[in-house]
Amino acid sequence: MTHDLFRTDAYLHECTATITALSDQGIVLDRTVFYPLGGGQAGDTGVLVLADGREIPIADTRKEKDAEGQFTNNICHIPASNGNSSLLIQDLVSPHGLKVGDTVTARLDWARRHRLMRFHTTTHLLCHIVPQLVNGCSITPDYARLDFNMTDPLDKDALSAGIATLVAAALPVTVGRITDAELDANPALVKSMSVQPPRGSGTIRTIRIGETELIDFQPCGGTHVANTSEIGAVVVTKIEKKSATTRRVVLGFAG
Repeated sequence: MTHDLFRTDAYLHECTATITALSDQGIVLDRTVFYPLGGGQAGDTGVLVLADGREIPIADTRKEKDAEGQFTNNICHIPASNGNSSLLIQDLVSPHGLKVGDTVTARLDWARRHRLMRFHTTTHLLCHIVPQLVNGCSITPDYARLDFNMTDPLDKDALSAGIATLVAAALPVTVGRITDAELDANPALVKSMSVQPPRGSGTIRTIRIGETELIDFQPCGGTHVANTSEIGAVVVTKIEKKSATTRRVVLGFAG
């Protein structure tokens, strides 16, 4: 399995790693700082630096799937195809002479990742400001959106002001864990209607915002900033009525 270093430290920019597989899904490493697509958050990009200094651009990161289409514990780093979508993974890595056992440095596009972290943390603030269940989420480097299961109208300026207040409060954001039993006893911790926290390991990763005052606490596997002050100027750019029971809130960077 791939040791996912970003789960415990989202601020790691790079790591050394060993290639454990070269599959038709991508380059698998024994450990990585690259977050794979999941939970609404886009997969990371960056480069794999070879021992001789050459770089392989990584265009996306995904979880590996087995023959039955189920996710495994491996993470696949997908090389850039330079616009040629017909190329297979093997075609992309063969010119580099990669082989299982090679050591590489996995280096993030940190500026892109940090934008994802800022947006992802803001979506948690929105869950506090709009205390409704979420039935859709997308977090990209350029915008984020949350779909709330509700019928009441929302005010764009009021939501932006609420976000700004929580950002200015400089609230700590901490990673923790709860047991499956603790989650079963507190089902309201799950804010998403469509995605359930992964089970099987006995414990579930959580994100907590606030210390003396609890702003948000829920299961989440994504990457976040360590303090809300790091979010900066994020505002609500659009509110849409997607259906009779869905209100979509779109976030963007101010300016």
